[in-house]
Amino acid sequence: MPKKAFQVQLTLAERARLHTLVSTGSATAHAITHARILLKADQGPDGPGWTDAMIHTALDVGLATVARVRQTAVQEGVDAALQRKATRRQYERALDGVGEAHLIALVCSTPLDGAGRWTLRLLADRMVALEYVDAISHETVRQTLKKTNVSLGG
Repeated sequence: MPKKAFQVQLTLAERARLHTLVSTGSATAHAITHARILLKADQGPDGPGWTDAMIHTALDVGLATVARVRQTAVQEGVDAALQRKATRRQYERALDGVGEAHLIALVCSTPLDGAGRWTLRLLADRMVALEYVDAISHETVRQTLKKTNVSLGG
């Protein structure tokens, strides 16, 4: 059998902790699945030392997932392999406090001629027309109104 690049070798304490995590079922499904992968991939004296293909078939996870969990466990530790990676994506707010104030003031005003009431799309278009924002979606308007507990009425 060819030697794997990242061989998982768990200590007795780590094996016991992973067995407890799997048997109690109190962790997330993600953590439990990764714990099962690590238990099956353990090449130590007490581990079964399954191949990636065997783990893939038994646990119904992708081969890449098995390899990635093994690699993370070896390079960063068992705890890192059990947790999800933190997102590196930064979201920029579409409306700041001033923009929210303009939106609320607009909702409280009378709707445009020809419109019986404000709609989310009308509010979004009006915010752009008044140059409060460069662009905004009706969904952002909806989420902002929900967050600020403002109703369109109707």
